[in-house]
Amino acid sequence: MSLLEDPSVWAEEIARKIWEKERAVAMRNRNKIPYTAKDGVFDDLTERNICWWTNGFWAGLLWQMYGFQRDEVFRETAEGIEAKLDRNLMTAQGMDHDSGFRWLMTAAANYRMTGSKAARNRALLAASDLAGRWNLAGRFLRAWNDSGDGEKAGWAIIDCMMNLPLLYWASKELNDPRFAQIAVSHADTAARAFVREDGSVCHIVVFDPVTGERLYSLGGQGFGHGSAWTRGQSWALYGFALSYRHTKKAAYLETAEKVAAYVLSQIPESGIIPVDFCQPNDCTWEDDSAAAIAACGLIELQRMTGTTAYMDGAMRLLRALAGQRCNFSPEVDPLLERCSAAYHDTEHEFPIIYGDYFFSEAILKLCQKETFLW
Repeated sequence: MSLLEDPSVWAEEIARKIWEKERAVAMRNRNKIPYTAKDGVFDDLTERNICWWTNGFWAGLLWQMYGFQRDEVFRETAEGIEAKLDRNLMTAQGMDHDSGFRWLMTAAANYRMTGSKAARNRALLAASDLAGRWNLAGRFLRAWNDSGDGEKAGWAIIDCMMNLPLLYWASKELNDPRFAQIAVSHADTAARAFVREDGSVCHIVVFDPVTGERLYSLGGQGFGHGSAWTRGQSWALYGFALSYRHTKKAAYLETAEKVAAYVLSQIPESGIIPVDFCQPNDCTWEDDSAAAIAACGLIELQRMTGTTAYMDGAMRLLRALAGQRCNFSPEVDPLLERCSAAYHDTEHEFPIIYGDYFFSEAILKLCQKETFLW
């Protein structure tokens, strides 16, 4: 039987390598909140930037490992990160659209796994703050903060699709439809305002914050206006699939499949994803994190529809990452080695913690041993 016919056989071997690595990494990084790594050693944003949007992903990876093979070092380290993020939770200017990335991966995960009431309280506070970013006129969740001049009051970004599950969770937890209503209103707007006819998506859309009128889009972290920033395509693919999972609204599955069709048509033969599908031919910059996120979304779609092309695409991406871009050595902190945050950044192809998270989640999905944190 080929690997594509039975992906779980291959994935079980990779999952064991990840677990062995991450246990060693957790043991020596108990007090860190990493974003990237230098010379194989994680950095630490605990004091440097406690409000950074990625600060939940290391804890999320630890909870995935705890769910896979119970080991208290994973739980204890994840709970330590959750407690540190209280400083973020109490900093108004540090709260933004990425609350799901921080508190789904920490507090909500802890509550799911242990029943901690303190963790539940943190996650509900984060959900309430996220719901407070809803713009009634435009029916969208505001993205970033600004200096108080209102310049970004009408800005929304595709990344927010992945944060909506915090609102779906809060609605179910409190038996209160308001949170889900806000999530659905944003998802409806995103499907209409972000997704292009060919299935590609914008990164940033600017609305008039008073009237709600869609004004224009911005290239954001991609190559330029009208291009297809690959991580943004992946956020949309997985995000709409998750909204369908939570709501069973057929339009979200249709949108996820539309984006998936575009992504699958653009994946190069190598399975290595560029920073932007529209970047110049002579640019070789890649983003492993976009591939890992897309793989998670494709596996989710395969489960929902039974379409084999989605699993084939996910396996192509994951086999390329595992064979060419992963460092499984327990002596080295990061796992994926060539992620890129944005096309126009000065630095490209370096470790980023959410790449490690999504690659690990995808592998555990293949084994049917992931902990659902969304």
